[in-house]
Amino acid sequence: MKKIIAITLVVLMLLSTLVGCSNTQEYPKFDYTFYGVFDTIIQIVGYTETKEEFDTYMAKIEERFGELHKLYDRFNNYEGINNIKTINDNAGKEAVKVEKEIIDLIIFSKELYNKTGNLTNIAMGSVTDIWTYFMNEGINNPENAQLPSMDILEEAKMHTDMDKIIVNEEESTVYLEDPDMLLDVGAVAKGYATELIAQEMEEMGFVSALISSGGNIRAIGKPLDNLRDKWGVGIQNPDTSLFDSGRVLETVFVTDASVVSSGDYQRYYYVGDKAYHHLVHPETLMPTNYYKQVSIVTPDSGAADFYSTALFILPFEESKKLADSIEDFEAMWVFSDGTIEVTEGMKEVMLSYGATGAKK
Repeated sequence: MKKIIAITLVVLMLLSTLVGCSNTQEYPKFDYTFYGVFDTIIQIVGYTETKEEFDTYMAKIEERFGELHKLYDRFNNYEGINNIKTINDNAGKEAVKVEKEIIDLIIFSKELYNKTGNLTNIAMGSVTDIWTYFMNEGINNPENAQLPSMDILEEAKMHTDMDKIIVNEEESTVYLEDPDMLLDVGAVAKGYATELIAQEMEEMGFVSALISSGGNIRAIGKPLDNLRDKWGVGIQNPDTSLFDSGRVLETVFVTDASVVSSGDYQRYYYVGDKAYHHLVHPETLMPTNYYKQVSIVTPDSGAADFYSTALFILPFEESKKLADSIEDFEAMWVFSDGTIEVTEGMKEVMLSYGATGAKK
């Protein structure tokens, strides 16, 4: 089931045009927005010497997001493209030759799967599809909302063995040994795509940008406004909507890093008077209720996406232990009663602990 991330991008701008007289590199700010990929809005803020240069980067970013959206799509076919849906359609039948971006995503997911204690599983499609069906039914017909039975969930769980995803790097093929397995890369695809594109843009020479893919934030370099050394990214208060005036719970200041959140407040439905969200534990097959939100700050956007799910479905002591075990990785947990816990390193980038993005 697709994980919906709720982070609000807050660019803490003091000026939006060239200012001051300094020898420091200083460029005008531009922004760009487009839609239609990964079911979200893509927003980019960046500093370049000219508008023409910025537009060149934007054209390439939009093109690459479109390409990766099609490759990682599990619901739609595209002429001339073998994608995640193609792999699922051929489960138990034959290996499917795919692009390197799919091979790399699956290998990345298999490696992190082991590092998270098997918590974020891209082979959970048969389970997440059941929850998606019941959630959609509950949203459309709330008076008849029901939970899926444990019998059908347990049956689906039998088809989630990651070892049955066979990747042949030399042949560039993927084969699902289990004919009833379904890949669902929603917990990682958007973050992975964002990271891949950010790295490609840096190689092209784009050195100052903030990319927001539906709230999955990836900072490239620092803002070249001669005012700040870090980007300010606002984390949404989980008790508010995106349009509320008090929607920012915390601001973190970063360079060359990603900020990603998982929460229980964007996709859920009620059965009786109890809410059930979309983040399901792979063992219990039920949503957890430890937190309202978990936010991650770490360099790699794909890893941030992947780990945010794992941290959200673990009880705090285990979640904190996992976060502390990862190099260059910080986290913030927001509990149902509003209590907030953070890793020690997270304090160094948080506004509430005195962090700032201003030049020193």
